[in-house]
Amino acid sequence: MESSAPRDRDAEGRARNARPRDGLGRPLPYGAEGVARQPEGVPRAPRETVREAQRLLAAGMPFHAHEVFEDAWKAGPEQEEPLWRGLAQLAVGLTHAARGNAKGASSLLERGTGSLARYAAQAGVPAYGIDLDGLAAWARKLAGRLPGPVDAAADAPRLTG
Repeated sequence: MESSAPRDRDAEGRARNARPRDGLGRPLPYGAEGVARQPEGVPRAPRETVREAQRLLAAGMPFHAHEVFEDAWKAGPEQEEPLWRGLAQLAVGLTHAARGNAKGASSLLERGTGSLARYAAQAGVPAYGIDLDGLAAWARKLAGRLPGPVDAAADAPRLTG
């Protein structure tokens, strides 16, 4: 049975769920006060990406930080894709951990750490001040605490050394 209700669309006409979201990206009922979504497709220099994502992580908004990393992943050079994808996966891993989804969190933390390790193994790739070893240690420590309570802001990683 088809719904007669029109689909939510963004300004460009793409299907987009317009329900408000909380700081962890969970949908809220229509009309509820939500957190502003992170705009998509914003071009940023790599260090600006890191600064903006760190701001969002510190604010307890890892879902939004993942969107910043995703922009860099989609717009950046192909050789940097494992860096930005890995960082996005770690941010989503923290999101799932804070939502109480230990299995999803563990899986994403592991995949993110693997992506960062593959990136670090390439010769001469820039790290933009990101502490790749420190992030891997953070991800292993967080995964080792699961299942258990996670505060998205208090347990957020420090991206740079």
